[in-house]
Amino acid sequence: MIASIFFSFFFLFQIQTAPTAKPSETPKPAETAQQKDEAPVVSKHSIRLNGKQLDYTVTTGFMPIKNERSGDTEARIFFMAYTLDNPPAKRPLMFSFNGGPGSASVWLHLGALGPKRVKMLDNGMMPPPPYELVDNEATWLTETDMVFVDTVGTGYSRATKQEFASKFFSVNGDIESVGEFIRLYLGRYGRWTSPLFLVGESYGTTRVSGLTNHLFERGIGLNGILLVSTVLNFQTIRFAENNDLPLVLILPSYAATAWYHKQLAPELQNKPLRQVLQEAENFAANEFMPALLKIDRLTSAERQNLLDKFSFYTGLSKNFIEQNNFRVELDEFNKELLRNQRRTTGRLDSRFTGIDRDAARDNPDFDPSMTAIRPPYTAAFNEYVRRDLGFKSDSEYFILGGGITAPWNYNVSQGYADTSMSLKSAMAKNPYMKVFVASGYYDMATPYFAAEYTISAMNLDPTLRKNISVSYYEAGHMMYIEKTSLQKLKDDAAAFIRNSAGK
Repeated sequence: MIASIFFSFFFLFQIQTAPTAKPSETPKPAETAQQKDEAPVVSKHSIRLNGKQLDYTVTTGFMPIKNERSGDTEARIFFMAYTLDNPPAKRPLMFSFNGGPGSASVWLHLGALGPKRVKMLDNGMMPPPPYELVDNEATWLTETDMVFVDTVGTGYSRATKQEFASKFFSVNGDIESVGEFIRLYLGRYGRWTSPLFLVGESYGTTRVSGLTNHLFERGIGLNGILLVSTVLNFQTIRFAENNDLPLVLILPSYAATAWYHKQLAPELQNKPLRQVLQEAENFAANEFMPALLKIDRLTSAERQNLLDKFSFYTGLSKNFIEQNNFRVELDEFNKELLRNQRRTTGRLDSRFTGIDRDAARDNPDFDPSMTAIRPPYTAAFNEYVRRDLGFKSDSEYFILGGGITAPWNYNVSQGYADTSMSLKSAMAKNPYMKVFVASGYYDMATPYFAAEYTISAMNLDPTLRKNISVSYYEAGHMMYIEKTSLQKLKDDAAAFIRNSAGK
């Protein structure tokens, strides 16, 4: 997620840094200095890709979000905008957001889209420190200009007063503030007639989906949106009493994880992953879901058949499944699958394994896939924004959590947040808008089968359903940390952007 504040558009062509205090002056804390409407920092860069040099400008700063009645500035949104120098006509523009809620835009920015990326091991695992940035051979800058937005409470973005903060910490408030940011950016930087795209990851997809209709109602039509690790309807991922839907939709992801860690029976383990998943999907939809509707009325034979197949497709013991009444939640699975090896599996990426204090507990101590990515991205961003982009601040950059100071309001009316109907409405109003969905097979946070269900449940008219394309990756939530998936995502996104922008 990402945001910004800057003022007159002519400052785009200046390089602005904080003034040096005179000897007689007392330097102001960075937090105080940021409360003023300062010009953004503008810097020039280049990258060489496939023998061709790309020259580009990065604009780093804040965008003030004002109360439309009083005119008071209620928040400042931090952003980093990448624009190609000497661009071709009708150059696309893309706004990028990450998830949480509470996550900064750094993941997509320095993981997949930007001209620099955090160097991980080729399989996506954490390298030894010190961490570093390298040129991103799969940057999306070849296809589109990009604005990385840190929403209020993430990155350097802040409400100007504590009493304003809760206004932004909700599904609706978040969408409204980001929509205002986009409107301001289009005006200040003269991009109203550019082909427009949004990309979001995780909760960023929730935001992007809600923005489609919000923006259209304000006269901003989109060419396309890209949903990376999708969750539009939170009923599909929230494990709760009397909500069996997530149990069904995550089961194919359990099968993928068990297959990856070689925990399945030989007759299934030796099959290609996609074939294993097809069988697991059929079991989940055609046998497991109907069985849950009458779980206490199953005959002994039906119950045994369900137990045998559940174990067969997940690699879990029959005793463990039965003790959990066939309702195995994610933390329980992640702890149990490799318990006999004293290892746990990851939530964001189930290829990762962790070591707990002991093997007897019900849930993992931590998510090994999160601990592998947080230090490299945190260190790399803080160095990059200061050294390469020339933006100086002593404020903490809230990379994931810490900046959301009030409970998040999901604005639910029927039990779970759901922006899929906003997307459906926007697609009906703007039949030219295309949708791209990217899913990782080893993503346990936003399972791919849950995304498929959500799209199906939208029940789109066939003329609109054809506007949705889906691609899958043998990696996790952040599929781009795995090098093969990084390039595949770029290739898929490039084709989508060119098709949607009318190129």
